[in-house]
Amino acid sequence: MATNKPDHYSVLGIFRDATQEEIKRAYLEAAQRLHPDKNSTAGETELFLGIQQAYEVLSNPKRRSQYDSTLPPEQIEKNKFIRQDVLYSRPSLVQLKEDQLLYALLEVDPAEKQSGSLPAPPLNLCLVLDRSTSMQGEKMDVLKATAIQLIRSLRPQDVLSIVVFSDRAEVIVPASISLDKRKQEGSIQMIQPSGGTEIYHGLEAGLKEVRRTLDPSRVNHIILLTDGNTYGDEQACLKLAEQAAALNVGITGMGIGHEWNDIFLDTLAGKTGGSSAYISQPKDIEHFLINKFKSLSSTYADEVTLEFKELEHVRLNFAFRLQPEGGEIETVSPMRLGPILRDTPLHVLFEFVVGADALKEDHALLLDGLMKASITSNIVPSAPIRIRMTRDIHQNPSAESPPTRVLKALSRLTLYRIQERAQAAARDGQYDIAARQLQNLATHLLSQGEHSAAKTALLEAQNLENRRSWSESGVKDIKYKTRALLLGSGKEKNP
Repeated sequence: MATNKPDHYSVLGIFRDATQEEIKRAYLEAAQRLHPDKNSTAGETELFLGIQQAYEVLSNPKRRSQYDSTLPPEQIEKNKFIRQDVLYSRPSLVQLKEDQLLYALLEVDPAEKQSGSLPAPPLNLCLVLDRSTSMQGEKMDVLKATAIQLIRSLRPQDVLSIVVFSDRAEVIVPASISLDKRKQEGSIQMIQPSGGTEIYHGLEAGLKEVRRTLDPSRVNHIILLTDGNTYGDEQACLKLAEQAAALNVGITGMGIGHEWNDIFLDTLAGKTGGSSAYISQPKDIEHFLINKFKSLSSTYADEVTLEFKELEHVRLNFAFRLQPEGGEIETVSPMRLGPILRDTPLHVLFEFVVGADALKEDHALLLDGLMKASITSNIVPSAPIRIRMTRDIHQNPSAESPPTRVLKALSRLTLYRIQERAQAAARDGQYDIAARQLQNLATHLLSQGEHSAAKTALLEAQNLENRRSWSESGVKDIKYKTRALLLGSGKEKNP
């Protein structure tokens, strides 16, 4: 007989075998999204009460057991919002007494008919802009003009705030849905460069502005733009990024010129599933900001995480997001994989080292995890997806070729990692080795028709050989050019 009895597990977006820790985490995440103090949308109070009721039952082992006894057998239904697939570099592993390397390409797309049926999400965006003395001139002029252009392109439901910082921060445009664009534009025109660069102050003020209008139905995001290094407050910035991630607030870092710390901005943005961007010339500021604005407006899911437990004899050695924005991902649980866009799926490449002791059975479990995605414009938590990556183990290697998409991804990721090794060698004073790495990189780039990037690599190889140093922009030029190549690595279909 049909029943209207609520499914407490579905309400919290978890499976029936969830641990008490997973139940508590799911409740806290859902409660934060739906608390009546933060959300007044029709129907959300009822949803919040449902969340509370589900937690009260499932967090009590006795009540949970009684509730479970009334449920029909669990049926894992196909997720109606997203679909996922995993492709492997090898069809099987070989029963050897040595470690083996294996790659897995996780592809996550919007489900058919869903991407176009949901409305484009409103934005809650804060621009955190460096206004230190070094920003004067063309950089600040272009930045002001672009900020005004963004304000003029806002939809009625969007929120845009602007914070400027040097050695202190100032809110130029407060977070609100305001129609007084003339006043906002006037405030932007009054920005004057001065002082040093202390990113923490700007980031802290930016997060406060986003929190003022924080809404789970919006894409909540900070764009940090700077042309210099911050000194002494890096750890405080990273802790602030972790707070932002807990609130589902993304961060994108954009660096202008060559004097900013790309490793720091990558790490900062990566805490929230974001990445950094390199703007080599001031005239390109408009292009990068407008494109990022459009990208945020086309967000389908803005919080894709993968929870997993470490397995014995299997090490997740490396994870790299190929698209929609290339970047290395911290291999800690929960992994923040990045967003899914309506026109650009999420592709993540995993590198596993499988120990010999994991090869004694008929198959090896590489990863057992739970993937969650917050679908924009859908307040109710979507059902989680189990991600189980396994490979059979055979006595002899297979002659089957890897999928084309995996080969393409590996080929382009190899280029990115060659430049990483060159950077590491140069930092250790091994300039000849670094030069040879760049020469090798140039050869690979030429074979793929990337003549401009190959020329840059050869010029930097000469700099390392002759001057024992990179050029002022060399490290970032090569890093971001090879990273940009990753964006095309997942588009080819298997033959």
